[in-house]
Amino acid sequence: MKVVCEVDETTLENDDGYDVDGVIVTCSRCGHSEESFGTGEASVRRCCALLRENCPLGEANYYVAE
Repeated sequence: MKVVCEVDETTLENDDGYDVDGVIVTCSRCGHSEESFGTGEASVRRCCALLRENCPLGEANYYVAE
């Protein structure tokens, strides 16, 4: 099933304690979200892949960003 997700830019803290730009991608079906450093297309695709791997409903959906 294709699921459209919401993408929000945010500030995340990296392992060294510095604030860096990042994205949060949220599933429109269940509200689960994943985050990644960076704001480019690769970061959004990474979050979509993580949503598929970590779906709390156990679904293997095809996640796309709005």
